[in-house]
Amino acid sequence: MRSHRLLTGYYTGLGLAMAVWGARLPAVQQAAGLSTAGLSLVLLAAALGMVAGLQTAGRLAHPARLPALVTGGAIGFAACLAALGPCDSLATLLAVALFFGVAHGVLDVGINSAAVRCQDAVGRPIMGAFHASYSIGALLGAALAAGSTHISYTLLFVAVGIVAGAAACAAARASRCLVTAAPEPDPDPGRPVPQSSGGLSRGRLWLLGALAAAILLGEGAAADWAAVHLHGLGAPAAVSAAAFALYSGAMATGRLAADRLTARYGAPAVVRTGAALAALGLATGLADSTIAFALAGWTVFGLGLSVAVPSLITAAGPGGPRAVAHVSVTGYVGLLAGPTLIGALATLTSLTTALLLPALLAAAVAVLSRKALENPAS
Repeated sequence: MRSHRLLTGYYTGLGLAMAVWGARLPAVQQAAGLSTAGLSLVLLAAALGMVAGLQTAGRLAHPARLPALVTGGAIGFAACLAALGPCDSLATLLAVALFFGVAHGVLDVGINSAAVRCQDAVGRPIMGAFHASYSIGALLGAALAAGSTHISYTLLFVAVGIVAGAAACAAARASRCLVTAAPEPDPDPGRPVPQSSGGLSRGRLWLLGALAAAILLGEGAAADWAAVHLHGLGAPAAVSAAAFALYSGAMATGRLAADRLTARYGAPAVVRTGAALAALGLATGLADSTIAFALAGWTVFGLGLSVAVPSLITAAGPGGPRAVAHVSVTGYVGLLAGPTLIGALATLTSLTTALLLPALLAAAVAVLSRKALENPAS
């Protein structure tokens, strides 16, 4: 199916570009002479831009507009990545990072909404494979960034941005297939999210968003605190860095298997089991102070969380692109606020105690996922 191949390319490219940006942030900070607070402001600008992009795209999203959202978001995202390369001051970085986030948000809503429609047309779970493509792209991007440290980040950002932008332009005509990726029309984009749309009540929509926030808080915790946790246990730098790599690899592996598991056992059972596994894995890794247990804990945590977000986005699909955007926005609140919240809790207690929060939230997802994901008509 052409839309399937097209969306796989977009997910992979987005993961690659985000990994390249994140991996070379220390070089950006050094070149612009930014303090930790200054770099935090740049990241905050990108985060605020993304939330604005998610909300705007959610209001604009309609099946007929999906090709424009996907193509426009991808081209804007690639252009902003290229523009970030020459930025050498806090002011320019803040301005470009804001638009970088907006474009990211627009592209996120576009591809996730199109993916839901593509899955409906195929008639079987494929959302896990799409998100696995993002994870694989992120691993490739991290490898590219690590292997290109001998060249300036400016050249890397410009090169990746140009290639990504050219690919998006070349795929513009093919993106028209996204309009017909599913037979059922979405709700009128001029109306607010209804009290009930395709069996999706407002209460269920908010529950899906809350669960997404809980899961993405865990993903943010892994990204920002896994290596710090290992370092605190006395692990060398390479082993500490391996914690997030193992987590990411486990997540990619889980997402590759997610569709087959969902088709066989159903999303509620798969998400419930995965979340329980994540909670148990991280809690066990935190309970034992040995490096091997900690690495195993983060690995199992990634494997368990891997299936949740694709299933939550799929469950929001009957509400149309606006519902998908709502779940994405609410989820990203957890991703953005989580690392800061864990840092604050670690200051008051200890990092090990603070990292119990994502484990507890994963347990809560295990308990509540059945209510959120089961078909009300079943």
